[in-house]
Amino acid sequence: MTDFRCGTIAIIGRPNVGKSTLLNHILGVKLSITSRKAQTTRHRLLGIQTTEDAQYLFVDTPGFQLKHINALNRGMNKTVKQVMSEVDVVLFVIEATHFGSDDGKVLEILPVGTPVLLVINKADLLKDKADLLPFMQQRGQEFPYADIVPVSAKRNQHLDELLRTIRKHLPEQAAIYDKDEFTDRNERFLAAELLREKVFRLLGEELPYSVTVEIEKFEQEGDLRRIHAAIITDKENQKPIIIGKSGEKLKQISTEARQDMEKLFGGKVWLETWVKVRGGWADNERALKSLGY
Repeated sequence: MTDFRCGTIAIIGRPNVGKSTLLNHILGVKLSITSRKAQTTRHRLLGIQTTEDAQYLFVDTPGFQLKHINALNRGMNKTVKQVMSEVDVVLFVIEATHFGSDDGKVLEILPVGTPVLLVINKADLLKDKADLLPFMQQRGQEFPYADIVPVSAKRNQHLDELLRTIRKHLPEQAAIYDKDEFTDRNERFLAAELLREKVFRLLGEELPYSVTVEIEKFEQEGDLRRIHAAIITDKENQKPIIIGKSGEKLKQISTEARQDMEKLFGGKVWLETWVKVRGGWADNERALKSLGY
């Protein structure tokens, strides 16, 4: 096809502006995990969307962290900066209802020389729609954006317009991935992420940020996947919080994670989970490397 375009697009912004939700709704599949807890996304994650005239390679990045800086967060901030230097387009995602100092810090690291699109998410939450235009005008004075696009990721509003706008800035070249592929990550990685999401969603503020998941065994027998996973926390007193009374909380976490895995993988999953304590893992470079960070 003539004029086929293909390129990489970084999705950046402060925590909790809806970056992962935006990616999931564009792809039409739950790839990037979401929760109200800041810094749910910890890894560079590629999401692939292929249409008749373009292939979009979205790189979901961790929210740029300004608080609780440890080795884990330093590594994630480094990832954000590195991704922006390697892509064809940058999407800077903010909320229509708020632009604060944390957004301003991300604004300061936006690249010059790469097209940056300002994506104003949650536009549907504005009480008065007339406020959107002056908000867009004000933001447009702060940086030379290639385009400004208001959307609602959660409601699938204006995502087609966003794709058309992105496409204008992608290079003309053939697709890199097959049209049926939606990520470059393997199922082992995705299983760990889905389990970690359930920990965050079901425990919320009860649990500190320093929890992760390690897949210790992943075996496939036909359509059945047997997965052994450890939920890792850094303090002994957090273990009973995850397990819950009579093991009920861990059972709920495992059940909901298994259901999401079966939906994503398209087959039955046998999932066994347990909780391990590994003190100080989030500030230990060797531990982070062993856990895939």
